[in-house]
Amino acid sequence: MAASAMTSTFVGTNVHAKARVSHAKAGRRAALTTRCGAYDEELVATANKIASKGRGILAMDESNATCGKRLDSIGVENTEENRRTYRELLVSTPGLGEYISGAILFEETLYQSASDGKKFVDVLNEQGIIPGIKVDKGLVPMAGSNGESWCQGLDGLAQRCAEYYKAGARFAKWRSVVSIPNGPSTIAVRDCAYGLARYAAICQENGLVPIVEPEILLDGEHDIDRTMEVFMDTWAQTFHYLADNKVMFEGILLKPSMVTPGADWKGQKPAPEVIAEYTLKALRRRVPPAVPGIMFLSGGQSELEATLNLNAMNQSPNPWHVSFSYARALQNSVLKTWQGNPANVDAAQKSLLARAKANSDAQLGQYTMDGEAASAAEGMYEKGYTY
Repeated sequence: MAASAMTSTFVGTNVHAKARVSHAKAGRRAALTTRCGAYDEELVATANKIASKGRGILAMDESNATCGKRLDSIGVENTEENRRTYRELLVSTPGLGEYISGAILFEETLYQSASDGKKFVDVLNEQGIIPGIKVDKGLVPMAGSNGESWCQGLDGLAQRCAEYYKAGARFAKWRSVVSIPNGPSTIAVRDCAYGLARYAAICQENGLVPIVEPEILLDGEHDIDRTMEVFMDTWAQTFHYLADNKVMFEGILLKPSMVTPGADWKGQKPAPEVIAEYTLKALRRRVPPAVPGIMFLSGGQSELEATLNLNAMNQSPNPWHVSFSYARALQNSVLKTWQGNPANVDAAQKSLLARAKANSDAQLGQYTMDGEAASAAEGMYEKGYTY
């Protein structure tokens, strides 16, 4: 072959090769393209406002049935008006916004109003507290499992999220659970993780910051190492599916359990420093620093335990805002003080403010037990607890 022909052939081949490489690179770039949703900037701003210094979340999203149990414990009938009255006591507490950045509401609560006609959503916003909404439809038995459950509520979720956004909600919560005594089975953990990821993606598409909550239940006799093993597996799968579903990590918040032994473990109860060590180690191995906030659930711990453990986790810097999203650990003393008596509202609100401040101090790593009542150490664990 002549030299000119050989050169022409080589050049042509080289051009085609470069074109193939260029096309492959373009394909890879296309595959790596990230979502850019209409609400992305708002989601990031909302998540960071909730995860703000010295503040946490008041979880008051108990279902009407669960709220009824709380009211029954103080001899108050479970009626819509009594639920509304109790919720008004919570959201109208003067100065609450200093320690609380977000409040998770039940659907009924989102549309309720204070006695002066002002929407609860507006009452919260005036205090700088962002309204949130529970969007799951509860746990149901998982067929073919060893007594495990799965969380329902994905059907119609996009439409509901859009409606909640219009009503003033800016973040959402979905609670799935993992039971250690019942396995946990591979399918149960996978379903928990995938369901949370789909929920999170749908929320972000509709302007709501999703709180991702795969709760490791306290039920069981297992030690703290077993809890950590299940915790890490659950969060590994959860982030795998969050990534698969193109969820923006900067626009989510996590609501994990703390790594503790099972409630029926026969050994010595670990100190807060030990619980903090295990929990933070597990989180650092599984949670990207892009996530703005870790908002722990109390999971049946006493008010005092939940605060002490949170305080221990904030004794050194963390990659994320480490705070609280407590229900019973904020409300237990409030209910006992209120007793359904209008004359006790002021004292009950002061009780809520005291617990909120204690956990605010814990978020800053500055909590002391000064002034704590003996009742704060009373455990609130319930086996097989439903929300």
